[in-house]
Amino acid sequence: MYTEDALLPLSGLQHIYFCERQCALIHVEQVWAENLHTAEGRIMHEHVDEGGSGSRGDLKIARSLPLRSLQLGLVGKADVVEFHRETDAKGKALWRPFPVEYKRGKPKKDNCDKIQLCAQAICLEEMLDCNVPEGALYYGKPHRRLEVSFNEELRRETEQTANRLQSLIRSGKTPSANYEKKCDSCSLLELCMPKVTGAPKTVAKYLSRMFEE
Repeated sequence: MYTEDALLPLSGLQHIYFCERQCALIHVEQVWAENLHTAEGRIMHEHVDEGGSGSRGDLKIARSLPLRSLQLGLVGKADVVEFHRETDAKGKALWRPFPVEYKRGKPKKDNCDKIQLCAQAICLEEMLDCNVPEGALYYGKPHRRLEVSFNEELRRETEQTANRLQSLIRSGKTPSANYEKKCDSCSLLELCMPKVTGAPKTVAKYLSRMFEE
């Protein structure tokens, strides 16, 4: 369990999943830059936040709901949390939380979005002392929801990612650059300069191979 002083931004999960160097630049060196992708994402979240909360029948909707988990060491907020009315075996009414995270673009092949959503569910479980078995990701391009089940495997990967985030930030060190194709989509590309700062390692490997031949 972490203390209040050790809580890190929940958004850091996506940063470290994408790239440890990007994560350290943002959360250790406090560097940030925006590109088209991040701007579109920010605008989408702002529109969702402005939607307001409400209720109808067996559904209540809360927007920009603050989240916290001492288990994961994370703090942040959920875009939307739907509370669905259910009835237990004794006939008592219950409100089951159902987190919904809004994303620009389309569903990803990896688990980065699912991990962020699962972390929100774990926060809700800890805060409200309840079970949150599933949630949804809403993607802007297909304009549809992708329902996500928070199974043991996803929960384990979420905890591991949160632990990696804590370890990296506590180290206070920024990993060296290593250019990959995904770097081209990063908003910090010009600040990170992976092709330049990562070049010595590439040259060393090239020379090593050349002399081996």
